[in-house]
Amino acid sequence: MFRGVTSISIDNKGRIAIPTRYRAELREQHEGVLVCTVDIRQPCLLLYPLHEWETVEQKLLALSNFEPMQRRIQRVMQGFATECEMDAAGRILLSPTLRQHAQLEQQIMLVGQLNKFEIWQDKQWQSQIAEDLALGGSAEMLNCEALKNLSL
Repeated sequence: MFRGVTSISIDNKGRIAIPTRYRAELREQHEGVLVCTVDIRQPCLLLYPLHEWETVEQKLLALSNFEPMQRRIQRVMQGFATECEMDAAGRILLSPTLRQHAQLEQQIMLVGQLNKFEIWQDKQWQSQIAEDLALGGSAEMLNCEALKNLSL
């Protein structure tokens, strides 16, 4: 499980170093192979261990090729999906296309989301988290059916 927020640098070749605390798990359980794609709702990237990505692929495969919105989701999620293999130093290479989508510069945020990571441009993350925290007590949040029975 991946949790927490880590500020990391992206080097001039487009590589990021996966935090040490995740490397052993990713190597042992996923052979160091991850899949990175774009988030269709946010200006960030989604980074999945290969096993988790295969579950997402099955869900994408179940969508209809004949429904325009479903086809768009398939096209974007699968079309941008790129395998990233960790090197000996625990780094992965993010393609220029993916970096451009998320407007990644030198400082980025790696955000654990249990079964995957989100990768954000630092300023975008700060803006998004401020918006999320402001929404915390809103009527929209309080009326969300899925959250009514959530006890933390």
